Amino acid sequence: MLAVKLVRLIESNIEQLSRDLSEKVWNSPRCSDLSKVPASELQARTREIYRNLSEWLLDMDKGEAQLERRYTELGAARAQQGVDYSHFVWAIISTREHVRDFVQREGLSESAMELHGELELLYLLGRFFDRVLYYAAVGYEQERNRIGGKQKRRKGD
Repeated sequence: MLAVKLVRLIESNIEQLSRDLSEKVWNSPRCSDLSKVPASELQARTREIYRNLSEWLLDMDKGEAQLERRYTELGAARAQQGVDYSHFVWAIISTREHVRDFVQREGLSESAMELHGELELLYLLGRFFDRVLYYAAVGYEQERNRIGGKQKRRKGD
């Protein structure tokens, strides 16, 4: 299965992909609010995505609960850190685009079968990042509601 080979290629280039993505995100005015997050934490999250990609992509149904927990927690953390939601979402979108561009650049489909594998992986990546965005939004909203509830209770005292 070519999709598996491409995922392994991504995993074998974790450091370079992480470095390139970090520069792209940190230099984007659409993500400037991420400066509130320690750089080491951002780098760790980037590596985590690439490191766990095969597990999440190739058996997404099995990993759905793990994906939900991880990205709900991440959304809540960004809300606690005061990162604007739009900047957080743009960072996730940038990550998806970065991986997609790498797959298209490295896939180099020479046959119909290889093209099918590349398209399969792009479909799985899209599905994965759709779920990441959803669960991150859930976590972000839950945390904002929790923070907002505390503030309302303080004002009512």
